Amino acid sequence: MERSETPKTPRHRLYVLLGIVAAVLACYLGVMFNLQVVHGEDYLRRSVSQIVRSTTVEAARGEITDRNGNLIVGNRQTYTLTFDASLLPDGVDENEAILRLVDLCIEGGVAYTDNVPLSQNAPFSYIETSSTAETQFGYYLNGYLETPGLYGRLEKALDNRREALETAAETGTAPKKSSPYLDALLEDPDLDVENMTPAQLMLAMRWDFDIAEDVSDADARKIAAVRCELSAKNAIAFTYILADDVNIDLITRIKDGDYYGADIGTAFTREYETTAAAHILGYVGPITREEYEARQGQGYSLNATVGKTGVEAAFEEYLHGTSGTRLSNTNDEGKVTSELYTVEPQPGNTVELTLDLPFQEAVETLLNDKVDELNRQDGLTERGAAAVVIDIESRDILAIASAPTYDLSNFNKNYNEYAADPANPLWNRATMGLYAPGSTLKPLTAIAALQEGKTTRTEVLNDTGKWVYPGYSNSYTYCWKRSGHGRVNVTSAITNSCNYYFAEMGYRLGMDTLRKYLSAFGLGEQTGIETGDAAGTLPENPPGQDQAPWAAYGQSNQLYTPIQLANYIATLVSGGEFRSPHLLKTVRTYDNSAVVYSADEEEPVQALDIDPQNLDAVLRGMLGYTQPGGQVHAYFQNCVVTAGAKTGTAQLGGDSENNGVFVCFAPYEDPEIAVAIVIEKGGSGAALAETAVNILNAYFTEEETVTPATGENALLG
Repeated sequence: MERSETPKTPRHRLYVLLGIVAAVLACYLGVMFNLQVVHGEDYLRRSVSQIVRSTTVEAARGEITDRNGNLIVGNRQTYTLTFDASLLPDGVDENEAILRLVDLCIEGGVAYTDNVPLSQNAPFSYIETSSTAETQFGYYLNGYLETPGLYGRLEKALDNRREALETAAETGTAPKKSSPYLDALLEDPDLDVENMTPAQLMLAMRWDFDIAEDVSDADARKIAAVRCELSAKNAIAFTYILADDVNIDLITRIKDGDYYGADIGTAFTREYETTAAAHILGYVGPITREEYEARQGQGYSLNATVGKTGVEAAFEEYLHGTSGTRLSNTNDEGKVTSELYTVEPQPGNTVELTLDLPFQEAVETLLNDKVDELNRQDGLTERGAAAVVIDIESRDILAIASAPTYDLSNFNKNYNEYAADPANPLWNRATMGLYAPGSTLKPLTAIAALQEGKTTRTEVLNDTGKWVYPGYSNSYTYCWKRSGHGRVNVTSAITNSCNYYFAEMGYRLGMDTLRKYLSAFGLGEQTGIETGDAAGTLPENPPGQDQAPWAAYGQSNQLYTPIQLANYIATLVSGGEFRSPHLLKTVRTYDNSAVVYSADEEEPVQALDIDPQNLDAVLRGMLGYTQPGGQVHAYFQNCVVTAGAKTGTAQLGGDSENNGVFVCFAPYEDPEIAVAIVIEKGGSGAALAETAVNILNAYFTEEETVTPATGENALLG
């Protein structure tokens, strides 16, 4: 039997196969050596740069609406431009990168953050800045907590330089080279570090930021603006936002132009649907370190925007959203390849105010038109005014206006112009302006006298035109009608605004009792409005004097705000129920799925037990003021509702024109609203009566009713 054998593989084939495997292995080892040894650090850096980057995403603030759901303040998503020096490649000068980026912003018409209070070009001078800007620049000058600011750094550098120069002089050696800016400051005999002139401050910033000598003053000023912010932000752990609301064109140019250190983010900016209610709405700004520390654990980031004044500040707890966290993967070119939210941002709640937006706009227009008209008549430019309209039952503030006003949409851009305006448009006269009430106080005095039994509804006094303090013939006051009103009771005294009658009531009451009633009606103390207001000043007797007779008809150094006067009338008409006027009506979640807060009618903070017959006697006196024979009937004959009213003349003394004050309520039969108006240097009240009628007509009718002007010779108390 024959045996078969398996053919053998030629040895040369095996060697070829082994050679191929060895070559592949050698290539693999070579690539691994190249990746991990030769270029290991470079690829490690690239891989690290592609590790997920965590970013805080700011949530939108809550919207603000009026009582009927009309949007007043909303949001618009925008792009932000940030600058981070840590992103600069090796060899790129920080100052050059900043100047290049700032010039791009200027060329593109994009406003960049600049809180340095210096003019833009030499010779430098100090300019006024906003309070927020002042605070931010203050961090740069003074530092924060244990972080020294410019003042501290400069003092130390100057001391070190003096010591070095003294040592060099003693040893006979040449001193080391120093900054020419530092030497210039050292040689200035007038240098006071914490009170530097604009030129000295600019030298100090050139030294602090190591700005080259060949950089122009104007460019150095640009660089300093950004470096100051970076210094301040680093001191308080902030990220620096160079510009808000950046347009797409600028973003494209930044992406295409290798602007080192620049980064684009997203944010929300406030969008205003009206120019009305600026003083009440207030404005927002970057959170400060103090604000951040006070709100720890409340969902704020270090780049959050918070309310600074007005409603934005008062209802911050409702309006602020909760920041989210986004994880982003980027490739080695810095482009985002994927994103994931680990925490979704939560928008703020919707705040519904008590304001009626169309009515608010109408009141502001009427008030500003009247101020403009009076200014044209007498050539004044600094006259102000205020008007407040309150719902008597709920104390909802339906409209609250201060003139002149400003536009929140350009507040930051035009701040310096607003701040420099002698008419002071930034001042909220409705809540912070203090004015003598004049004769508008007479209804309150009448109630006090009746309630205290110092007079009766039927008692008649004979007004001779001159009231003399009992026992002191040299102490007296004249009625505005020098011939006197003759026989008057409490009702006719109000209708005729009789100073004689109310001086006598003030004498009978005495200052202590009068002050008790003033306080009971909320005068001389803050009203409780959420945005805050001035407390005002109650009258008081100087040593050895009795000012009660004059205080009783609104004189004698007493000052109140328009909102206090409006609430006083609401308290009076409601029978003595004092409640705080308020702006907040309802708070809902951003998606309207739940009610967070509702301003249900509250019990009165305090209540005067006013005899209904006493109240009727006083209110009939105010009604008579608007009826035939009354002081302002010429205006109120065109009012669409019956109203009670009272004018006041706040005497300023000297040659100054008196302030005009006016209060009213309507409808008389079933009162709904109380109104208070003040016009600075508005005279005896005729202009205010006309404006009041137009306000009432705007509220009680859908169409505006124009009241014809009446001669200024009407006699008003």
